[in-house]
Amino acid sequence: MRRWRSAHRSAASALALTVVECLLVAALMLGAYALLPSEGETSTARLVLRLVLALLVVGVVMAGQVRSVLRSERPLLRVLRALTTVFCLYLLVFASVYAAVAHGHAGSFTQPLSHVDALYFTVTVFATVGFGDIAPVTESARVLVTLQMVLNLVLLGAGLRLLTGAARMRLKSRNQQQGGPDPGDSA
Repeated sequence: MRRWRSAHRSAASALALTVVECLLVAALMLGAYALLPSEGETSTARLVLRLVLALLVVGVVMAGQVRSVLRSERPLLRVLRALTTVFCLYLLVFASVYAAVAHGHAGSFTQPLSHVDALYFTVTVFATVGFGDIAPVTESARVLVTLQMVLNLVLLGAGLRLLTGAARMRLKSRNQQQGGPDPGDSA
């Protein structure tokens, strides 16, 4: 009984620490995003290169997060941290590109976009709640938004599957090493 209580106390404190870490990661990323210069790229080629490089970084971060889940003693909690990191980074990549497009190519959206407006628009597209006050107007802006919509599906489908699959593999491996499941320690 004492071991069970200790395991649950340990799991609860690990969960609390994970929530704090997730909030800190999100706050740091949002702070970095807020500090980005507000002037945008004017060259379409530079914007495309910026987006491609940023999405490559998201992919590398995702791969690193999968590896960290596979090595974690608490893989399910590690998935929470990984999701926070990857989703925040992904959303902020698109928000920064939308802000740059809106600034460098006036008229691309129904209204000019500040950093906050660009983040709002990005989350609106991600959440698939539809457009209301901000919408893409030019073909290039619509192509960019369409790309985000497709990548949203990829991130939600493949990204979640990768991370949860890694957590399942780690739990299975750890349980086999320990000689069976320990329900109080699986988080």
